[in-house]
Amino acid sequence: MGIDRGGLDRLDQRILRSLTESFAGKAVGLNTLAAAVGEDPFNLEEQYEPFLLNNGFIQKTPRGRMATQRAFRHLGVPHPSLQEDAS
Repeated sequence: MGIDRGGLDRLDQRILRSLTESFAGKAVGLNTLAAAVGEDPFNLEEQYEPFLLNNGFIQKTPRGRMATQRAFRHLGVPHPSLQEDAS
């Protein structure tokens, strides 16, 4: 099934990878995110987003969806703002 230790299935993981790696933690609109992961925007919003929101992996902002610190930690991806602070 591809469920990881955080309860994320493959598409959940693809969504988070897209937000953390492709978009580097920046806010992304629903249609852009859906296109990036190859999913219908309605399905993404209705089926996947609630779990990710409720479990603290993403947040909704006026500019779009963003990965949270928890998402970066879960995937083992350095958060861009922490990399800038370390420079």
